[in-house]
Amino acid sequence: MTPAIRFKLSLMMFLEFFIWGAWFVTLGTYLLHNLHTSGTQVGVAFLTQSIGAIVAPFIIGLIADRFFSAQKILGVLHLAGAALLWRASMAANFDSFYPGVLVYMVLYMPTLALVNSISFRQMQNPQKEFASVRVLGTLGWIVAGLTIARFGWEQSGTLALTFKMAAGASALLGLFSFTLPPTPPVRKEGKTTLGDLLGLGAIGLLKNRSYLIFFLASVAICVPLSFYYGFTNPFLNEVGMKSAAGIQSLGQVSEVLFMLLIPVFFTRLGVKKMLAIGMLAWAVRYVFFAYGNGGSGYWMLIAGIVLHGICYDFFFVTGQIYTDNLAGEQSKSAAQGFITLATYGVGMLIGSLLSGRIVDAHKTTGELHDWHTIWLIPAAIAAGVLALFLLLFKDKNAAAQPEAISYAEANARLEV
Repeated sequence: MTPAIRFKLSLMMFLEFFIWGAWFVTLGTYLLHNLHTSGTQVGVAFLTQSIGAIVAPFIIGLIADRFFSAQKILGVLHLAGAALLWRASMAANFDSFYPGVLVYMVLYMPTLALVNSISFRQMQNPQKEFASVRVLGTLGWIVAGLTIARFGWEQSGTLALTFKMAAGASALLGLFSFTLPPTPPVRKEGKTTLGDLLGLGAIGLLKNRSYLIFFLASVAICVPLSFYYGFTNPFLNEVGMKSAAGIQSLGQVSEVLFMLLIPVFFTRLGVKKMLAIGMLAWAVRYVFFAYGNGGSGYWMLIAGIVLHGICYDFFFVTGQIYTDNLAGEQSKSAAQGFITLATYGVGMLIGSLLSGRIVDAHKTTGELHDWHTIWLIPAAIAAGVLALFLLLFKDKNAAAQPEAISYAEANARLEV
C-alpha cells in the first residue's frame, strides 16, 4: 500500500468504531436515566444489534457482493446513519427512539464487513498489513469513551450529545468513503442462494459432535454477554464510578494486548483450554461485578473491565479459528457467517430479552437496582455453560488443532 492509501484506510477504521463506541457503551444509562425506560426496554434496544447482524448478510450478499462498489455503499449507509443518529438524540421517549435505532443498526452492522472488504482489497499481504490498519478501529472506540468522560456527559445527564457526536462522525465517514480506493464487486459464477447468504452451506459442520457442542456453547455464552453490553455502564454509574465510559475503554486496551498474545497461547494451550478460559473469564468477571463497589471493592470493578480481553479474544477469536480449521475450502466464508449469525444473532437476541427482564425484576427503590443478585445470574449461566462444555467437548480432530496465527489473521477471522 502507498502511504496515502494506508492513511485513508486507517482513518476509515478509526471513524467506523468511533461511531459505534460513541453511543453504544452509554446507551443503557441514557435510556434508564434520560428516557426513563424499563430494563426490558433497554434489552429490546440492544437486541437491535442482533437484528442488524441477522440482516447484514442479505445486504452484503445481495447488494455489495453483486451490484455496487463497497466504498459507495459504505458512504450511503453512513450518511443515512448520520441522520438517524441525530434523530435519536432528539427523541422524547422510547416509542419515538426505538424505530430509528432499529433502522440504524440494520444499516450499520453491514458496514463492519464493508470496511474489512475495502481494506483487504487494497493489500498485497493482509497478514502483515492489516494489523496496523485495524488497530485504529480499537483506538477509535477508546477515544470515544475518553471523550465522553472528558466532558462528563454521564454525570451531567447530557448523554443525548453522544448521539450528536456519533452523527457528526458518521456524516464525516459517509463523505470520506467516496474518496476511498475503488472496490468494485467481484463477479461470481453461479447464483447466490438464500442458504449461501445465511451461511447455511456450513450447517454440515454440526454433524461433528464436538463442533455441535462448541456451537451450542457459543449461542449460550452470548446470553451472559448481553448483560455486559446492555447494563455495565448503568451499573458502574449507579455504584458511583466517575467517568465510567472512559474507564470502560480499558477493556479495549486489554483486547488489543491479549490479541497480540493469542499466537503464544494457541501453541501452548490448544482449542479446548482456550475456549474454556474464555468462558471462565465471563463467570469471574460477573462475580467481580457482583461483589465490587465504589469503595473498598473498586478494584473488582476495574478487574472485571480489564478481563474483557480474555473474555472476548479467548472465546470468540478462538471459536472463529476453530470453525475456519474445520470448514472445507469451499465453505469457509459460509461457516464464519453461520457462527456469527448464531452468536450475535440468535444468542445475543435471547440474552437481550432475558437481561432486561432480570434487571427489572431486581429493581429496588427509585432507579436503583440489586446489582449483586443481577450479576450473579449471568455468572451462574457462564459457569453452567463452562461445566457442560468441559464435560462434553472432546475434540479428536487433528485438523482442528490451532495453528500459530498473526494479530492480523485473528482480526480478519473475527470480523468476517
